[in-house]
Amino acid sequence: MNQEQALAILKSGDNVFLTGSAGTGKTYVLNKYIQYLKARKIPVSITASTGIAATHLQGTTIHAWSGIGIKDSLSLRNLRDLREKKYLKKHIEKTKVLIIDEISMLHKKQFDLVNEVLQFFRENDKPFGGIQVVLCGDFFQLPPIGVSGETNRDKFCFMSQSWLSANLSICYLTDQYRQTDSALNDILNEIRQGRVSDKSVSLLQATKDLVETEEPTRLYTHNLDVDRINTAHIAEIKGRKKIFKAKVKGNLKLAETIKRSIMAPETLELKKDAKVMFVKNNYEKGYLNGSLGKVIRYNDEGYPVIRLTNGFEITAEPEDWRIEDETGKLLVSYVQVPLRLAWAITVHKSQGMTLDSAVMDLSKTFEKGQGYVALSRVKGLDGLQLNGFNNTALEVDGLALKADLRFQELSREVEEIFEEEVLEVKARNFVKKSGGISDKDEISENRKNLEKGKKVSKKSTYLITKQMIDNGHSLEDIVIERDLTLGTVSTHLIRIAELYPKTDLSRFKPEAKVINKVKKARNKLLKEIEPGERISLKPIFDILKGELSYDQIKMALVFI
Repeated sequence: MNQEQALAILKSGDNVFLTGSAGTGKTYVLNKYIQYLKARKIPVSITASTGIAATHLQGTTIHAWSGIGIKDSLSLRNLRDLREKKYLKKHIEKTKVLIIDEISMLHKKQFDLVNEVLQFFRENDKPFGGIQVVLCGDFFQLPPIGVSGETNRDKFCFMSQSWLSANLSICYLTDQYRQTDSALNDILNEIRQGRVSDKSVSLLQATKDLVETEEPTRLYTHNLDVDRINTAHIAEIKGRKKIFKAKVKGNLKLAETIKRSIMAPETLELKKDAKVMFVKNNYEKGYLNGSLGKVIRYNDEGYPVIRLTNGFEITAEPEDWRIEDETGKLLVSYVQVPLRLAWAITVHKSQGMTLDSAVMDLSKTFEKGQGYVALSRVKGLDGLQLNGFNNTALEVDGLALKADLRFQELSREVEEIFEEEVLEVKARNFVKKSGGISDKDEISENRKNLEKGKKVSKKSTYLITKQMIDNGHSLEDIVIERDLTLGTVSTHLIRIAELYPKTDLSRFKPEAKVINKVKKARNKLLKEIEPGERISLKPIFDILKGELSYDQIKMALVFI
């Protein structure tokens, strides 16, 4: 499946699992869909199973977003306690689309808990409380962390009941955008198929003779090796060191999550000639997450000037990693020069990177999938020096292999029934149901603001209902398309009558006898309360002794 087809399916509102081999542009498609939703003012929550992946999308971890933390079970008491937390209640109830990136690293139990939390908060037994769920990842990459004795069958979330009930449309991306070398691409595909040929092993062994004019980044499976290499190299460089400290503000708990997750260290020590790597994408300035270079000087403001391996010189000015809620309100901000020392990095932290060249030692590989992640970071064999690897480095999990074959089959089935016109109709209906906007000029303006990094103001939910009324929709239409209760829509009508008194609501007017009964009960209560005090529905309901429903009372109040 290509990226355009996957994006069309995402826009339709279907629950989706977006997958494919490394370098097929999964994160690119996600970002395109996120921009699409934001331009239409559809509340989207952007999360990931790890902090590293979350910061790539300017989101938060699914554990923090859902309130499950590190738990693997929740009692009814736990769920009630969570619902008392206003910040959780607010964003979970407003969200229309939930994105979870790096889904392969989310444990099955925690995936089920996210489903449970959404159903409980939204009081809706549909999968994930009835919102659109977009899962993204590749199960050949690093698996979830589990307890001792657990197999991947116990850990992979595609083995959960929640996965089955979500009825996911599988979008398996096939076009390759990272590997420009067909030989490396063939090796990676063989690893994914669980059968690496002798020819491929020989090609990997031959990469020991790689010669580079610039020392490439080294990838290791363990942090100790990485820290040892970087510390040794920076110490060998003579000259004055310059320290850059991150500026952090906002929610302290989320701040700690960002500090642990992103690759720009809280304290960055640099020297002239230090080998560095950019750790954020900035297409306008000309660097990507993984771009390598060397510190050649500092500008007048004291920021490092980096000469990339392609010869371009770029000033590394501070970047802002931030987490915002669905309304654009800042929750936490981490500002730092987007660099880290790059003589060595771990395989784990290399996820999402594209490296021009790398030296790897995979002889200590301890987890199936680690080798695949490492090898897929480079563009071709001419940029790879593999000093060692064990059998595990060329293996993928057997269950993941079976699942991947099935995912490919399901994706082909989705392609066979792909009808652009049908998906466009579904997309328009999904925008309406989600309370999004459809005005082309407003969408265009929002898109421009988003491209400039500006916020998009959120339209009042009352105004959305008003616009549907102006367009001739019935109450039943509004209830169904906006996925609201009749009581909620009735409350909207009361507010619309107050805020937009010229709106024609006459077609919703109840019978005169209903209005009169409510009016008499209301007038009786007005004599008993202080001037300006609002009258709630229950006293009116009690006076009428249940003769009228709450919805009937609300509708009558619109016209009193």
